[in-house]
Amino acid sequence: MLLLLGGVRHGLGMLAIQRAYLLSRSAHTLPQGLEYRPIKKVMVANRGEIAIRVFRACTELGIRTVAVYSEQDTGQMHRQKADEAYLIGKGLPPVAAYLHIPDIIKVAKENNVDAIHPGYGFLSERHDFAQACAEAGVRFIGPSPEVVRKMGDKVEARALAIQAGVPVVPGTDSPISSLQEAREFASTYGFPIIFKAAYGGGGRGMRVVREYEELEENYQRAFSEALAAFGNGALFVEKFIEKPRHIEVQILGDKYGNVIHLYERDCSIQRRHQKVVEIAPAAQLHPHLRDRLTSDSVSLAKKVGYENAGTVEFLVDRHGKHYFIEVNSRLQVEHTVTEEITDVDLVHAQLRVCEGRSLSELGLQQDKIRINGSAIQCRVTTEDPARGFQPDTGRLEVFRSAEGMGIRLDSASAFQGAVISPHYDSLLVKVIASGQDLPSAASKMLRALAEFRIRGVKTNIPFLQNVLSNHQFLYSTVDTQFIDENQDLFNLRRTQNRAQKLLHYLGHVMVNGPTTPIPVQAKPSSTDPVIPPVPMGATFDVAMRFLWECPWRRLQELRALLPNVPFQMLLRGANAVGYTNYPDNAVFKFCEVAKENGMDVFRVFDSLNYLPNMLLGMDAAGSAGGVVEAAISYTGDVSDPARRKYTLDYYLQLAQELVKAGTHILAIKDMAGLLKPEASRLLVSALRDRFPEVPIHVHTHDTAGAGVAAMLACAEAGADIVDVAVDSMAGMTSQPSMGAIVACTKGTKYDTEISLEKVFDYSEYWEVTRGLYAPFDCTATMKSGNADVYENEIPGGQYTNLHFQAHSMGLGHKFKEVKKAYAEANKLLGDLIKVTPSSKIVGDLAQFMVQNTLSRAEVEERADELSFPLSVVEFLQGHIGIPHGGFPEPFRSKVLKSLPRMEGRPGASLPAMDFQKLEADLQATHGTNITPEDVMSAAMYPKVFQEFKEFTANFGPVDCLSTRLFLEGPKIAEEFEVELERGKTLHIKALALGDLNKAGQREVFFELNGQLRSVLVKDTLAMKEMHFHPKALKDVRGQVGAPMPGKVVEVKVKQGQRVEKGQPLCVLSAMKMETVVNSPLAGTVAKVYVKADSSLEGDDLILEISE
Repeated sequence: MLLLLGGVRHGLGMLAIQRAYLLSRSAHTLPQGLEYRPIKKVMVANRGEIAIRVFRACTELGIRTVAVYSEQDTGQMHRQKADEAYLIGKGLPPVAAYLHIPDIIKVAKENNVDAIHPGYGFLSERHDFAQACAEAGVRFIGPSPEVVRKMGDKVEARALAIQAGVPVVPGTDSPISSLQEAREFASTYGFPIIFKAAYGGGGRGMRVVREYEELEENYQRAFSEALAAFGNGALFVEKFIEKPRHIEVQILGDKYGNVIHLYERDCSIQRRHQKVVEIAPAAQLHPHLRDRLTSDSVSLAKKVGYENAGTVEFLVDRHGKHYFIEVNSRLQVEHTVTEEITDVDLVHAQLRVCEGRSLSELGLQQDKIRINGSAIQCRVTTEDPARGFQPDTGRLEVFRSAEGMGIRLDSASAFQGAVISPHYDSLLVKVIASGQDLPSAASKMLRALAEFRIRGVKTNIPFLQNVLSNHQFLYSTVDTQFIDENQDLFNLRRTQNRAQKLLHYLGHVMVNGPTTPIPVQAKPSSTDPVIPPVPMGATFDVAMRFLWECPWRRLQELRALLPNVPFQMLLRGANAVGYTNYPDNAVFKFCEVAKENGMDVFRVFDSLNYLPNMLLGMDAAGSAGGVVEAAISYTGDVSDPARRKYTLDYYLQLAQELVKAGTHILAIKDMAGLLKPEASRLLVSALRDRFPEVPIHVHTHDTAGAGVAAMLACAEAGADIVDVAVDSMAGMTSQPSMGAIVACTKGTKYDTEISLEKVFDYSEYWEVTRGLYAPFDCTATMKSGNADVYENEIPGGQYTNLHFQAHSMGLGHKFKEVKKAYAEANKLLGDLIKVTPSSKIVGDLAQFMVQNTLSRAEVEERADELSFPLSVVEFLQGHIGIPHGGFPEPFRSKVLKSLPRMEGRPGASLPAMDFQKLEADLQATHGTNITPEDVMSAAMYPKVFQEFKEFTANFGPVDCLSTRLFLEGPKIAEEFEVELERGKTLHIKALALGDLNKAGQREVFFELNGQLRSVLVKDTLAMKEMHFHPKALKDVRGQVGAPMPGKVVEVKVKQGQRVEKGQPLCVLSAMKMETVVNSPLAGTVAKVYVKADSSLEGDDLILEISE
């Protein structure tokens, strides 16, 4: 009977029939003198996918199954797949539980287990375990204890290989017991050398040493890893062969001395000596070499009397010479690809051989074993290739696997809700693809990997996709240096994960409230506008800071929707779109990128009307090909002869300089709404007379309620453009009413020819829309405009903000004092043009005066002793330019004392910005998908952009959410749709909000496209009352965080110790792999936050270093 992959396919009802049939045949087929002993119950002394693999084979053969599990594995799937399951290693560490032989034997004997399958790893190559099974009267599904001992001892196996005539790599004859022996070997054979665990494999305890200086550290790490993984730290050392192929041969032997091979597997694609992708058969392997490899494998197996399944591993150098490495006396992780190309079920064969059946009786004869096509196995692990394959842990929020023709999956922990712990191997699922040749198998594998949806932990899938698309992999041969020599494999395509990120955002808002600061306690309206919303503009930093949207993307979307409408932006002269000084080339570059993205008109202004700053902005906008609109910021009252600082002549002279500089349009920027009708007529008519060919544009605010009259006066005086707001958004600190202007000019020579009906329809839409933004509406605290703006001169936007701030601080009743203080602060600073950022400086000083109950006289008198707001100090230093009339003295000198002063244009002395370096830094932090627009965002607002990228990495594209959902999240049982892009719509229903868990989280349940989803959200309020290990802050250089979750093995430094850059600080262990954390800089250890055996999560603070 040939053992076919898959076994019986006709249901469990056939198993008993097959079992009886085989028993009836046994007396007639067994060789004389040997007893056939059927197995009725099998225990797997292992966990995860290999345990399930064996359970499935047993079920197909009608054999009852028993699982064992550690305390940490109570939720693992292999428990549920077995007929019985028992706890072992109570109170022991996670790995030690599966290494505890007495417990395993005890469970086997108490539950009438006939045989134990060791799986791979753990005790699978421990001869003492095999011996303990034999002494307990339980069969060990594998070689005899003596053979396990010989093959498990790498040195003895090497000696046996030499006796069998199999070539070997130069190495020690026995395990080394000291570092000195390693030094002596290196002196004899030279570097590189390699340490290997003497009693286990899988890359544990394996370290390559290329230089003498690395010897001691790598010896210690290899010993420690081997001890942790196999219970024995013994090592042997051998010469390391550069760039070999790693080829292994599958062998199978019975109790009668028969041994066959099932051809080879190529396992050359490795990382840290651990296999990542395996292929069967090996690509482009010369037939003669294949014959030598298989013949040597069978010879060695026969030499030692090998029984059951095993693997003989070889290195093949560049000249086609092969060298024996070791024998794995167990089933390999990659046995699946051999099964696929030979149609032999290796686990079935293991069980049958253990029962006493011969290979020939099973139909397994060498001349009948044929290679059929090609197979690839990919180990999908919870490791992050972008961070050096650091293991990732956490909860699988989403798991959707692949399927279809030619795809096989072997998994255990892969299901939604599974928790991936740091205690065990990072393998999540083995994906096996079969095809007629390697390229066709790779094509199926790529398709399968693309079908996976795994959320909650990082995986190596993007890296595997790059490997499978690599030309060398598909059409040539690869060696063990393939990954190291193909760094393009790490150019990983980022998964979008938009749906799950949005659920995280919605859950976060449901638990913690809005991510955007809410000025007043008001709920957004539940009514959406009837007309579909059109994307709107927003202040550059506000889009990122509060709306969590990319301003460039907004511009691009607007340009696509409105290809023929001119767009205008505000440019703060030399400050671009920021509130600080930038190098000149940054301002020019910003304008260039803005123009490329669809901007047409650049309204250039300066908060102080400081001409050098304005000229730079105009030059930048003009050089980019934009329309330049130079804006004069207005303050004072040109109609009042008593106001002598900002006179009509001042504005005319400034306008003369701007027109001389080449502005295309002249603008008046009246941010406080100070233009009275008479002042409007005087100023605009004077400008029109002086510059009859230059278009004039007027912008004002309606705080006092005279805005409509003022704009009509501007129109009569010769203005070409006036700014208005749609009726439902007009008045108070906004612009004058659009409907009022349209109605008042109708039938006159200033008729706008705009239909009032369309204005009303437009206004109705925005009236409903305004209800969505109720938490931000100024009418929550302001009930009307106020003509006192002519006295305090507070700009419209700042007026609203100050009003909100006063009420939020419980000082609403003192807002009158704030306004008076604003006027006094303005006088203290010399009567400034008040536009952002100069208006903020005045506001900061005003709030400082109110908080400290200071009058103007007291501030002037005590200026040399008071601690002024930083913005005030920097203004007096000259950071934003020189105000008209100069700085106020002696106030400036008393405040600054000996502080440095900046003369001339602030940005002129700044070094040019290195955009190439900035882009490289951003790519190193955020990945390679950084755009020129991203570079500009980071150049303007480094911290805001960093926070924006972190937010979108966690929560995805929130711009596709409706305003109400964005601000307050959904109600329980609410159903809604979110369109990610054309043709991709999510149907979401909010189901429930869970209780607080011990980690300070709440589980939020949703239904997404008909499937249950849940996310864990930290309750920020609750967590303030709970103690958690501090996290390392990424922007603090001296804070060293855990690169991965794990346990601290050793702390190598102590507080107060001097360390150098690159010096080892501590050793972490995760998933049985140790990692050394090195110092990122030279300095002194200020504080150590961990100790040996501390359990850490990713980014937990390890220590702080002061430079």
